[in-house]
Amino acid sequence: MNSHQSAFVFERDDDGPSTIWPIDEQTANWSDKFGCVLRQNTSFAVKPKVLSLFSGAGGLDIGFHDCGFEIVETVEFEQKFVDTLEANTRQGGYFDTNTKNTCCDIREFEPNFSDIDFIIGGPPCQPFSAAGARAAGVSGTKDARGTLFLEYVRLLRLFKPRGFLFENVYRILGANGGKDWAAIVSEFEAAGYRLKYRILNSADYGVAQLRERLIIVGVRKDLAENFDYQFPRPTHGPDSDGKIERFCAGLAISDISQPVPNSGLRGRYGNLLFDIPPGLNYSFYTEKLGHPEPVFAWRSKFSDFLYKADPKRPVRTIKALGGQYTGPFHWDSRPFTVAELKRLQSFPDKYEVVGSRATAIQQLGNSVPPQFARILAASIAEQIFEAVIPIKLSYLGTNEELSFTKEKRLLTKYYEKLAIEANTREIPPSSLSAPSYEKYNARMELDHSWRIGKLSDYSHRVLESEDNGQLLICVKSKSSKRRTGIDWKFVITPVKDWSLPFAKIVVTSSGETLNDVQAAWKAFERFLIRNSLKADLVQLFNYYQYAPAAIIKCDLSPDSLEGRIIKLICDRTLVAEEFSIDQLSAEMNVDDVTARSLLSQLKDSGFEVRSNNTNAAIERGFHLIPYSFPTLTRMSVQRKKVLFA
Repeated sequence: MNSHQSAFVFERDDDGPSTIWPIDEQTANWSDKFGCVLRQNTSFAVKPKVLSLFSGAGGLDIGFHDCGFEIVETVEFEQKFVDTLEANTRQGGYFDTNTKNTCCDIREFEPNFSDIDFIIGGPPCQPFSAAGARAAGVSGTKDARGTLFLEYVRLLRLFKPRGFLFENVYRILGANGGKDWAAIVSEFEAAGYRLKYRILNSADYGVAQLRERLIIVGVRKDLAENFDYQFPRPTHGPDSDGKIERFCAGLAISDISQPVPNSGLRGRYGNLLFDIPPGLNYSFYTEKLGHPEPVFAWRSKFSDFLYKADPKRPVRTIKALGGQYTGPFHWDSRPFTVAELKRLQSFPDKYEVVGSRATAIQQLGNSVPPQFARILAASIAEQIFEAVIPIKLSYLGTNEELSFTKEKRLLTKYYEKLAIEANTREIPPSSLSAPSYEKYNARMELDHSWRIGKLSDYSHRVLESEDNGQLLICVKSKSSKRRTGIDWKFVITPVKDWSLPFAKIVVTSSGETLNDVQAAWKAFERFLIRNSLKADLVQLFNYYQYAPAAIIKCDLSPDSLEGRIIKLICDRTLVAEEFSIDQLSAEMNVDDVTARSLLSQLKDSGFEVRSNNTNAAIERGFHLIPYSFPTLTRMSVQRKKVLFA
């Protein structure tokens, strides 16, 4: 915070209690005190009754409860989330004890009351999320979860409340070419509501987290004739009235002294976290940012992969679900504790989040930050319900633009510069180690794992070597009928200069099956990982939606259907673009049944093959092969999905 500046102007009666003003925003848990001020000093003529849908752990509920609204009932599908709501809805808990918490599918929810003044909630955002976009587009309303907003509309029609607040990811605006958004607007308007919507950033409202979300506020049309709802102006950041600095992560958790359960990050990439400067992620280890040993390709991972928080700024969005390497991580190169994550999400210290660490993170990551919710609730209380609130809010003009997108671009450039400087300084090229070469036995497992060791039942023998600047990976199938010779030969060359110490790479395999192709690529990938050259094959070739960084040429393949389709894949005829079964049949000169069988065989052999059955964003009858090499592993989400219904 800027010294002696407050983000809030508090309205007060001279006879009122002076001990609650002002709130000291220099303290770590100031938002808890802010919630107390709202709770004790907001005044309604009649306390509005609220129905909370898709309630999760209660982020929106906290905000509206603290602003004096009465939460009549919460509706949530996940029992573990309801457990948290129940733990806080009791004598001595955070909420009033008369709130009913219902665990059910909203499609089966039939309320036993008729008097509701306002509805709040955010349906599941996964169909519109960034993860959905990377999985071949945003599935949106093609996903069953993407149509749950219709249940929201059903309840609006039933209760006809004064208004509602709907929260979701901003990608919903562009899902399926804007058709989903048009359908959502149409349904809400047909239910009798005039809509206002904006993309807002929670860090602009006092949360130590950069979290951009679409907020829709609907006002019943008969009421909207008399006033025009406006969104609250940011209380922090460059768009705030006083240009108040955003609340930073370091201050938010500065007084938490709970023991840290894990001092570091384990696994294949755990050691990489230590060298990453605060504010950066895996991209620190890319060629674009100047790393002399780039193990990742640019934009080949989600932005939260190995993301280390910067204590001087708000953290990036806390995710509900993620793997071992999903950040944010503490600037001391360790995972945040649940208590710390609560602060970064602005959950009150008193608020109990029930369940294991993973369950708690899922609940926090799915939630609307309560401090953000408080400001939204206060703006609704003042404008829609004519309440007297203890703070002075200013409001955004209808067409007034916010600057957080520009700020984000500037911050990205700042961190890119920081990474390049750190890479130049920290890892001199003279320290690069030479690759090592091995001979070993391995077995290709059905779950696509590549098991190494002294195996009596091994399936393949691998020989790694270097010859005149070429890397040679030779894989021989134990079941091959050939005593000598090869069946598959893949030659890999860079599109331009690459970071590998080889002019080209030759991968060969004996054995005529697609599983032998998979074994060859697994052997090559293991070499890259073992020598810390790349994290996996994708990092060498690039994420499929970008131009390839290396070219694969299939110089030799069996004279079979399997050989022909592998050649097409290596030529990228069938890669990175959706194709129909008819197109595949024509390319292969086979019937549709055979074409489908070939795709199933590819998937069984570790190639990622997508269809409408595996990725709802893909049109029925079309398929997508993202990469020219097998990428499925034991942990791949796609591994167990059925290609054809």
